[in-house]
Amino acid sequence: MKDIDDIPALMAAIGARAKAAAAELAVTDAAARNTALRAAADAVEARQDEILAANEKDLAFGRDKGLSAAMMDRLTLDAGRIKAIADGLRAVAAQDDPLGRVMAEWDMDSGLHIRRVRTPLGVIGVIFESRPNVTADAGALCLKSGNAVILRGGSESFHSSHAIHACLVEGLRTAGLPEEAVQLVPTRDRAAVSQMLAMTETIDVIVPRGGKGLVGLVQCEARVPVFAHLEGIVHVYLDEAADPEKALRVVMNAKTRRTGICGAAECLLIHRDVLDTVGQGVVRALLEAGVEVRGDATLQAIEGVTAAAEDDWGREYLDSVIAARVVDDIDAGIAHIRAHGSGHTDCIVTEDDAAANTFFSRLDSAILMRNASTQFADGGEFGMGTEIGIATGKLHARGPVGAEQLTSFKYIVEGDGTVRA
Repeated sequence: MKDIDDIPALMAAIGARAKAAAAELAVTDAAARNTALRAAADAVEARQDEILAANEKDLAFGRDKGLSAAMMDRLTLDAGRIKAIADGLRAVAAQDDPLGRVMAEWDMDSGLHIRRVRTPLGVIGVIFESRPNVTADAGALCLKSGNAVILRGGSESFHSSHAIHACLVEGLRTAGLPEEAVQLVPTRDRAAVSQMLAMTETIDVIVPRGGKGLVGLVQCEARVPVFAHLEGIVHVYLDEAADPEKALRVVMNAKTRRTGICGAAECLLIHRDVLDTVGQGVVRALLEAGVEVRGDATLQAIEGVTAAAEDDWGREYLDSVIAARVVDDIDAGIAHIRAHGSGHTDCIVTEDDAAANTFFSRLDSAILMRNASTQFADGGEFGMGTEIGIATGKLHARGPVGAEQLTSFKYIVEGDGTVRA
């Protein structure tokens, strides 16, 4: 793709087309949108070789750029991941239609009948980094919820994203829906991002999907409302009543299944009373699995544990590294998470219902778990088909953002010649 000289004109044209497509999508029936999603899934499978060839170009770019192993894993597509993309599209198509759903209705003494009904947001701008599957996830969820979407992928996934986007367009064409409903910004130029953040007349909300630098930039510069997807500084707390087998399974999966995703555990907190039993076993298992454990002074007594620096608390590694410390009790664990967490996902491993209830009530992360791997912090695992991100803010959408979270509502008010006294 050659450089585009007039980025403002490019983005203005994309925005205008998206706004027109959004108006059309808002009145389409669910069957057409679902047809588009299923046809896109078929296209992803049919074009697997084409997508893999495009992905190889991105992997070569990533190697030249010196991306970490975890980042390369996020960028990599294979037959299994392509199948997962197609399955995700079909899963979204199979969900109930969120549009037009009556959220509440009631009658007033004045004679009015009032309904609160779900409606699309309009045009959604999604800015994401290295994961090419976000192209399909975001496109699918926006289409399902009747929104047009402008996708701006990272430079690393440029070719993969275009190949996947072509499948979404094929699905729209098959269903007779406007192809401009899902648009991909055709340039790596960062000026396109700055333009998106200021497109208040055509974009209704921005969703940043990436690291702290990207999200921070968007939050600082955006004039368009933002659904923040902050970094996943995910904690697992091993309570004094933790079951040893569950603790080992949960922590190992939470850290090692995929280290480069936002639900990966980044900090392990161990109740002092189980340090010599459960704690030792879990730490040694992490070390044996090749995870670098950066521990406090107490944990440094375990051979292989390196010293944690102050900036290791509250750090998202997205790599085979975990910070670990011993806490005196659940109160100290909660205090640590409050001080260093990002409000994304936090987990307690315990057999004590009272301890779990304390953890759930005193922490306010978007996702709180008990005895379950934090790698389940994913819209697909929540039954949403897929997600556009994990929103860590507290307004409108929170936690996994699926199709329903990409809607707003309006009030339908009916009377019978009713007037106000």
